[in-house]
Amino acid sequence: MSAEAGQVLARQRYPGARHWLVSLAVAGSAAAATTTIAQGSGHFHWWAGFVLIPGALIAATGGPLLARGGGRAFAGYVVACVGALVFATGALLMVGAMSRGWPVMIILPCLAVAGTYFWRPAHPLARGLHRAVALLALSGALLGGTFQLIRAGLVDFGDTGWWGAFMMLAAVIVLGNAAELTRHRMPYRLQAITLLAGPAVVAFLLGLRFLRGW
Repeated sequence: MSAEAGQVLARQRYPGARHWLVSLAVAGSAAAATTTIAQGSGHFHWWAGFVLIPGALIAATGGPLLARGGGRAFAGYVVACVGALVFATGALLMVGAMSRGWPVMIILPCLAVAGTYFWRPAHPLARGLHRAVALLALSGALLGGTFQLIRAGLVDFGDTGWWGAFMMLAAVIVLGNAAELTRHRMPYRLQAITLLAGPAVVAFLLGLRFLRGW
């Protein structure tokens, strides 16, 4: 009796088949919707399906690992992000919008890196450096979004050095993480703070120079 109960519990512990079905269904629906939109737009490039479909399948492979949690969740996240990037490339090629949508190739990788913030290291120094990288990636996604707005003609900054504002934002992020490290008592704390604060100050001044047009 105990052996049968153990088998039942083992089977119910992880509904892998359901996660696979849901992941494949989402990937198939996304591929079908993209193909339909491309055909309706009048700029359908069928050969892009050789990029679109593998990207959907790669992303679907990462879904069950991510849903399972634990140590495999991060691997699933990486696989899903790689698949999403390949899928996005195929979608842009299929609708013939790569020249207008290339900022997406900046936004998606940056968002993928920013999403790793949820897997924070235990050591304060490693956690501070990782947090800085994740927030810098988020600012990179904002930069890519700004490029996309410019390509779409929704905003126009003219000849101003508007990108200097993003350099200043990145510098503030790094400086903020350097200041946060002062709360922790650990070896090489001062060296780490100096390595973070020094380049951040230089980046802030350069960003201000570009923004002001000096």
